[in-house]
Amino acid sequence: LHYIAIVAQGDGGKDGKYRYRMPFKQIDSVLAMAKTRNALVFIDVQVALSNISAELPLFESYLKMPNVHFAMDPEFSMKTGAKPGTKIGTYDADDVNFTSNYLSKLVKENNLPPKILILHRFTKSMVTNYKNIKLHPEVQFVMDMDGWGEPELKKGTYRNHIYAEPVQFTGFKLFYKNDIKKAPNHMMTPTEVLALKPKPIYIQYQ
Repeated sequence: LHYIAIVAQGDGGKDGKYRYRMPFKQIDSVLAMAKTRNALVFIDVQVALSNISAELPLFESYLKMPNVHFAMDPEFSMKTGAKPGTKIGTYDADDVNFTSNYLSKLVKENNLPPKILILHRFTKSMVTNYKNIKLHPEVQFVMDMDGWGEPELKKGTYRNHIYAEPVQFTGFKLFYKNDIKKAPNHMMTPTEVLALKPKPIYIQYQ
């Protein structure tokens, strides 16, 4: 189960950061659902005009749980100060390394199984200096193709921005509504997705 725990928004809010922190009780309800299926939970954040070092520690108590993992969305990381949704945001390798180091430390200190770290991407500029991303044995890193549209467009995005700039593992997102907005588009089948090179190990339906 994937839950966006910090949501970018058009209103600046009291602190002018253009993000809304969802109530922890919502995360608790997702965890309760996951427990009935022995499922993994991914906490996803859209930091907007905040930053990952300020937002990630808020979820430490959850990330100490063995089935809870983390996802970063560069689309809504607005380093230029632009409003979320007016342009595509970005993360640098330094942001990813901060997160990976944080998760690695949690794993070692709490004797946890490896954490999965998801980084969404559908343009080159969403992730800068990818070669500087450092891997840890305690963290399994997935670069996730997050774009929507027709199958050939999605395949091209995967080829140009995921395959072309490898880090560790790859992922692919499918959208129930957006992938079929334009006829005669169809949502890619499991067979089509698993035929991609490299084969994605993480597949998300949204």
